[in-house]
Amino acid sequence: MNEILQYLKTRGERLDSEIAEATGIPLSKVRIHLKELTDKGDVMSCHSTRYEKGKKIEGIRCRISGFIPPAAPGRKSKAQLTLS
Repeated sequence: MNEILQYLKTRGERLDSEIAEATGIPLSKVRIHLKELTDKGDVMSCHSTRYEKGKKIEGIRCRISGFIPPAAPGRKSKAQLTLS
C-alpha cells in the first residue's frame, strides 16, 4: 500500500489500471489496496468512464486525500490576480 501512496504523491491523480501498470502490482490487488486506503481516508476515489478514440475506458480514479498539487508555472489569468 505504501508503494501506491508514494506513486500517487509523485504522479497525482491516476486510474487504477495506470497504478497497476506503473507499480507492477496486479490490478485486482491494486483495487483491494485502494479500497482499504479509501476506507482509512488516505485516498479519495471515484468511478470513472472516459472515451479515447471511441474506446470506452472504465476504472477507479484516485488521488491522495487533502493533497492540493502546486500551481503550474507560468502566467496566471487576470481573474486570479485580482482575487489575491
